[in-house]
Amino acid sequence: MVAVQVVEDRRVCFDFEVDFSNGGGIQGQGFRLDIDGEEISDQALADYIVRDLRLLMVGEVRILNKQFISERHKRKAKVATEAVAETRHGDLIDLSHVVRDGEVVFPGLPAPRVTEHMSHEDSRDRYADGVSFQIGRVDMVANTGTSIDAPYHRYPGAIDIADLPLASIADLDAVVVRLSGMQGRAITREALAATEVRGRAVLLDTSRALQWGAPEYVVDPPFLARDAAEFLRDEGALLVGIDAINIDDTGDPRRPAHSILLEAGIPIVENLARLDALPIEGFRFSATPMRIAGIGAFPVRAWARVLSGTT
Repeated sequence: MVAVQVVEDRRVCFDFEVDFSNGGGIQGQGFRLDIDGEEISDQALADYIVRDLRLLMVGEVRILNKQFISERHKRKAKVATEAVAETRHGDLIDLSHVVRDGEVVFPGLPAPRVTEHMSHEDSRDRYADGVSFQIGRVDMVANTGTSIDAPYHRYPGAIDIADLPLASIADLDAVVVRLSGMQGRAITREALAATEVRGRAVLLDTSRALQWGAPEYVVDPPFLARDAAEFLRDEGALLVGIDAINIDDTGDPRRPAHSILLEAGIPIVENLARLDALPIEGFRFSATPMRIAGIGAFPVRAWARVLSGTT
């Protein structure tokens, strides 16, 4: 287990106007930018706008209505980790929710039942004095807790959980897309377009995991829009995860995100936890289920291994 403390971040919110020396201009309202330290000058902001937007023939840049706010960084995150005695790996961060007996998550699906096939007390007569064993029993649907979807979940005859290649679910280069505070529920292509996703697990941090266990968790959750799923497929994402109950809009029976990603062989992980504890990049992601045949989804222990020197 790793205790994680997230360091408070600072951002600047401002409007800007850019005039071009050959005529015309552009404007931006309510633009937000990650900053190091407490403040940043107007000139530094102007330089950033020109450089980041790759603007040419700029005549003048005006920074207006500047204010500083405390808000999580979107392009990078600072994470302080404190290793606890039980682990030798202080760079491992657990991204899974705990599955508990009787806890309903997805409305309409049965709650898991965690019982004992044999208790320590019942086993004592079978072994030498002082020797006992516990054998548990779990009855649950396969989409319980933090779980992974294989193509068979959506398509008959496709790859099932047992046949998922380890290279598609374990030790993947990964990136977090910060989406907390977004307007509306749909995660669109535009929200992902600035992120390099090729050859990576793409983890969507919407902050919905903070409501896990509360009724609000399943009410109007965020979801991946069709054009965003197509973008991730076309740009070569290896896996897509989200910290919400479903990657699709549960009110849309067409399930476009599942259909697009799983048809392309891209596994989906839902109900992730603690994505806010991760840096934006510089970590490896794993979500490994039991190797069980004939099933399209199964719970996972998902985790991240933060690389040395990552902040």
